Amino acid sequence: MRRLALFAALLLAPLMARAQPVLNIYNWTDYIDPYVVQRFQQETGIRIRYDVYDSLETLEGKLSAGRSGYDLIVPTSEPTFARLVRAGALLPLDRTKLPNWRNLDPALMERVAKVDPGNAHGAIYLWGTVGLGIRLDKVRALAPDLALDGLDVLLKPENARRLAGCGLAVMDSAADVVPSILRWLGRDPDSGDAGDLRAAEAALLAIRPQLRAIPGSGALLNMLATGEICVALTYSGDVIQAAARAREAGRGVEIGYVVSKTGPHQFFDMLAIPADAPNPAAAHAFIDFLLRPEIIAAVSSHVRYPNAVPASRFLIAEPVREDPAAFPPEALLAQAFVPGTPGPAAERLRSRLWSRFRAGR
Repeated sequence: MRRLALFAALLLAPLMARAQPVLNIYNWTDYIDPYVVQRFQQETGIRIRYDVYDSLETLEGKLSAGRSGYDLIVPTSEPTFARLVRAGALLPLDRTKLPNWRNLDPALMERVAKVDPGNAHGAIYLWGTVGLGIRLDKVRALAPDLALDGLDVLLKPENARRLAGCGLAVMDSAADVVPSILRWLGRDPDSGDAGDLRAAEAALLAIRPQLRAIPGSGALLNMLATGEICVALTYSGDVIQAAARAREAGRGVEIGYVVSKTGPHQFFDMLAIPADAPNPAAAHAFIDFLLRPEIIAAVSSHVRYPNAVPASRFLIAEPVREDPAAFPPEALLAQAFVPGTPGPAAERLRSRLWSRFRAGR
C-alpha cells in the first residue's frame, strides 16, 4: 500500500504543481528580502515567479508591449506609475482585499495621490532619494580639500577630472538623473524647456569623458561595493547596500552618501497590478502581506530603504533606522522635490539628450 501511495503521489505531483496558483512579480534588482518571499509562499501556498529589472525604461518597455504576464509591478510614482495610471494600464485596487491598507502613512500616500487620485491604483512599497555614493577613503586621498557635501563632487568638471582615476559613474536612468541635474543648475526639475534641457545636457557632457560607466542600478551597486568606482550618482538605498556589503567584505572600502544641498530628488516606488494581470487575487494578497508592519520592516532592514508603514519603524534593524542616509532628517526632506511627469514633447527631448550623453556626443 505504501508503494502504491508513493506511486500515486509521484504521478499527481506534476498535476498539483500545475494547479498551484502562481504570482508573477516584476521588481527592481535587490529590492526584496528573500525570506519575505519564502514566508508568503509558505503561508498561502501561492508560488512566486520573480523577475527583476534595473531601470524604469526597462519596465516601461516590457509593459508597453502588452500581455507582460506579470501580476505585480513596482513602478516609481513619477513618471512611470503616473503614465500607467493615465493610460488605464493598471487595475484599480480592491480595498476590501487589503485590510492592512490602514497601516499606510496618510501623509506619504497624499504625496502620490496627485498622480493617482484617491490612491486608487497603488500603495507605496518603499521610498528613497537620489544622491552620490562616495568611496570616502579614495576620494579623500585624491582630493583632501574637496568638500563632500553635495553634487558638486561629481558635477563640477574640475572635480570630476581630479577624481576620474578612482572611477566615476552615473546610473543609466534619464528619469532619475535629469531632474537632479536641472535642480543642481537652479532650473525647474520638471522643465520641458529646450534651453533648460540643453543646459542639463551640457552639464552631463562636461563630465562624460571622466565617467568609467553608465550602468543599471544593480551593476552600479556592485561596482561601488567592490571599490571599482569611487563616486556614483544613484539611489540612496543602493549606496547603503553597497556600504554594508563593503563592510562585510572587510577590505577597507568606506562608503558614504550625500545629497544635493538644494534639496534631494525624493521618489516613491509603488505596488501596482497591471490591468491584464493573470492572477490579480494573488497580487492583492501579496500587497496586503507586505503592508504588515513586521513584514515591511524585514524588507526595509534587508534592502535599506524606508517604507510607508509608520508602525514598522522600530521593528527595522537599528543600523538601518538610525542611518540618516536611509531616514533623512525632516529638515532635509522639507527641501526635497518629487519630479513630475514630462509631457510627450519634453519626454522626447529628454530621451534624445540621454542618448547623446550615453554616446558621449
